[in-house]
Amino acid sequence: MSFRIVRQSKFRHVFGQPLKREQCYDNIRITKNSWDSNFCAVNPKFIAIITEIAGGGAFLVLPLFKTGRIDVSYPQVAGHKGPVMDIAWCPHNDNVIASASDDTLVRVWHIPDGGLVRPLIDPVVELVGHQKKVGLIQWHLSANNILLSAGGDCKIYIWNVGTGEILFQINHPDVIYDCCWSWDGGRIVTTCKDKKIRVYDPRTGEIEQEAMGHEGAKPQRAVYLKNGLILTTGFSRMSERQYALRSEVALDSPFTLEVLDISNGVLIPFYDPDVNLLYLCAKGDSNIRYFEITDEPPFVHYINTYQSTVPQRGMGMMPKRGCDIKHCEISRFFRLHSSGFCEILSFTVPRKSDQYQDDLYPNTLADVPAISSEEWADGKDAEPILISLKEGFIPTKKQEFKVMKKPNILDKMPKHTVQAPSAASGKKIEELLEEMKKMKITIINHERRIRDLEKILEFPIASKESVPGLMTDFRSPPFIFPE
Repeated sequence: MSFRIVRQSKFRHVFGQPLKREQCYDNIRITKNSWDSNFCAVNPKFIAIITEIAGGGAFLVLPLFKTGRIDVSYPQVAGHKGPVMDIAWCPHNDNVIASASDDTLVRVWHIPDGGLVRPLIDPVVELVGHQKKVGLIQWHLSANNILLSAGGDCKIYIWNVGTGEILFQINHPDVIYDCCWSWDGGRIVTTCKDKKIRVYDPRTGEIEQEAMGHEGAKPQRAVYLKNGLILTTGFSRMSERQYALRSEVALDSPFTLEVLDISNGVLIPFYDPDVNLLYLCAKGDSNIRYFEITDEPPFVHYINTYQSTVPQRGMGMMPKRGCDIKHCEISRFFRLHSSGFCEILSFTVPRKSDQYQDDLYPNTLADVPAISSEEWADGKDAEPILISLKEGFIPTKKQEFKVMKKPNILDKMPKHTVQAPSAASGKKIEELLEEMKKMKITIINHERRIRDLEKILEFPIASKESVPGLMTDFRSPPFIFPE
């Protein structure tokens, strides 16, 4: 007699279910850009979607409650001069979003509560430094106002958004495909066109680890896990889609390397650090695979696949503090369709009890930073602050986001002073004004005389050659032919 052993897991029966159409978003002009970006970013307040616009770049920001059909004239964030490549919400302020564009600029915007009532074209801060398009931006999880950007100029900049300055710069050897912060923000991992995976110290720019990744030529993606491991997705030499789990100290020896299928779409990993769930999806696919990552071989355990009949154009994942914990929702995705429809997909764990499920909802990321930008720049690392969702999520009261730029050295230079006019000079000015007034009257009289002369010359004058014996008298208009 044989027994089939089934691995015990509380996520074995997780299933995805789309919400009703009226609870989703429709009539959105989703961008047609072919860049490998999610094109969508969400938080507990807003959803942002990169849109198609003529003569520049824009993205749409909608409050979550504004569902249904969206008016084509709805105001957008439209300050970029080139197509928007990537967008990312600040993890510590739900009203702040950063955007990267083909115009080489990174801009940070403040969205008012309730959404936009007019087009937004003035950012809070504009980050200038890249020489080519910026295709990737990512916020630091625990440090306040720290933003990473990667551009086509093979450079990675670490910005202090609060002052608008570059803190650190990393010169990458080739085109950057993906970049991700570690859990405590002390390292970053990158994937590259030369097929290598690198781990950097973001403050010094030194390479700590380097190894060949997937053998395929197509882009690779990488994400840092909570336990320090790195999960990568890519292609084999035979164009098979793969995922691999690696240690950051031994990148060339993956713990597991699995082949999924043969398809063209680049697999984009979405990682839930609270319960170690991994979701894999790609543009052009109509399914989402999800896995559980554990400490026991084979480490990455397949759970199930959500199947749809419509391929996705982009994807955004809601932070855990925006999920519906009363209905055991462990994740919520926003799927963009090419038709302009944004579908909301809810993943839930079936439970009979309506009580708070402690095993499904361990402490999750809070909306407050653990350290300041100055502390992080000085070398301090810290794990993100975690909060419990047992009593529900209450947003932390935020002050208005402002940029405190460092004083310009030119402001310290001595300035020329202008003396106030004296009584004598004031009388002289009055005389000049009176003379100007007389000159204007003279000019007007001359203009009237010129107009009168022009009217006189409007009558036709016949030439002597056309009419023999013609005598014209220019002193007594109008001119007539002699009898």
